[in-house]
Amino acid sequence: MKLIFIRHAEPDYINDSLTEKGKREAQCLAHYLKDWKIDEIYVSPLGRAKRTAEPTLKIRGQEAAELEWLKEFDVRIHRPDKPEDVTSVSWDWMPSDWTVYPGFYDYDKWKDHPVMTEGGAGKEYDRVTGCFERFLKDHGYEKQGNLFLAKRPNNDTIVFFTHYAVSIVMISYLLHVSPMILWHGMVALPSSVSILATEERRQGIAGFRMNAYGETTHLFVNNEPRSFAARFCECYDNKDERH
Repeated sequence: MKLIFIRHAEPDYINDSLTEKGKREAQCLAHYLKDWKIDEIYVSPLGRAKRTAEPTLKIRGQEAAELEWLKEFDVRIHRPDKPEDVTSVSWDWMPSDWTVYPGFYDYDKWKDHPVMTEGGAGKEYDRVTGCFERFLKDHGYEKQGNLFLAKRPNNDTIVFFTHYAVSIVMISYLLHVSPMILWHGMVALPSSVSILATEERRQGIAGFRMNAYGETTHLFVNNEPRSFAARFCECYDNKDERH
């Protein structure tokens, strides 16, 4: 089974939609995916993900089912470098703050940091991954330890139009890796495509392996520049880039 995670195109966060560039990205994506073998499509309830999916659904003549737990991972925390009256998303820390806590590198212990506990990040992670686990079980793969029992192994391809942080939640669950490492070490640019597939090297036992992450071929072939959204300044002195 292949799982394809597609991040929404360049967002207009204020209106929960897409920028004009984002709309072009979504069109490029639709033409790229037009002839792919895709068995099921699921979409986040948020507007920017729905707007990204629309051109693909139209060109393929396919429908998508909405899943509430595909919405962005929106837990708010009191980040150490921010004033006490300011909250931030739980998945964006300054490197000098999160890297000094050894527990953040551990799949089970990252939730135990007082800031994460206070904000309820671990509880929301468990809720989302619990929904994802039931989804996978319904599609033939049942979690057992760090692997999956292939109860009904299949070659289905499933697409999720979703968001950056929550896709990392699902990928971290599949790979049994702390999401803090992936949130801060990997970036999926707007409209990018990430693919994980099962490998059943022993009958009945499967693991998920990443085939691609943050791929943007659909933009390159259409001469559409990649958005800088989601990235931070490459050099601190780059004043025109986000700090």
